[in-house]
Amino acid sequence: MEKEKKKEKEEKESKKEEKKETKKEAKKEEKKKEKRERIIAVPGEIIASGPEFLPGEGTRREGKDILAMKFGLLDKKDKLVKVIPLTGAYIPRVGNTVIGQIVDITFNGWIVDILSPHLAFLSMTEYPKYISKNDLSEYYNFKDNILTKIKAVKSRSVELTMKERGLRKLEGGMLLRINSTRVPRVIGRAGSMVNTIKDETGCNITIGQNGIIWLKGKKMEDELLAREAIELIVKQPFIDGLTEKVKTFLSEKKKEKKSK
Repeated sequence: MEKEKKKEKEEKESKKEEKKETKKEAKKEEKKKEKRERIIAVPGEIIASGPEFLPGEGTRREGKDILAMKFGLLDKKDKLVKVIPLTGAYIPRVGNTVIGQIVDITFNGWIVDILSPHLAFLSMTEYPKYISKNDLSEYYNFKDNILTKIKAVKSRSVELTMKERGLRKLEGGMLLRINSTRVPRVIGRAGSMVNTIKDETGCNITIGQNGIIWLKGKKMEDELLAREAIELIVKQPFIDGLTEKVKTFLSEKKKEKKSK
């Protein structure tokens, strides 16, 4: 009986070890796959071939081939092929959530700088509540920063709205500007990167798709730490294990702070 129990225990432990090894191997393969897929694409280059692939942002289809339209990082997810530009100005798109600054007030709305090729317009009718026309500066004044959404994009104009949940004036805190092409990396897969920074610094972090980031913590020290972490990501966006590197960086900075 004792031998049988011992044998069962050994078998269970053996199975556990096998599962651990399988998980390790799967993670290794995943990292290898990610590394292989981090390829720089140049305009006109064939980056995928076959009817099963779908052209995404920064690409176009020519017959069976999918060609890169921009210089950037090749991104293949399932059958969708995209090119993430390495540099470039922010191009506004309908539905984008952006952070902008009020630069002028007109009789029927506000002119907002969202770092796009053209200034944007927020009509008073897109304010979430009824407002009086008498003095629009009572609601948003010069140099106020707002979290807003792009409602429409025309040839030489961009229209904004505040009529959605979460859109608001941003008060206090700190603003950080990065290249808009780095925004997906700062957010991370399923928000993993930005959530790591939030957890480690305790900051409220709001990221505009135009590359403006708003940081608000209990103390300025927390905001500065979050800014340092974001700047680290922006400088080295495509290295392997970046999330872990950021975690280590934040952990070491916190230890330094405690030892002082």
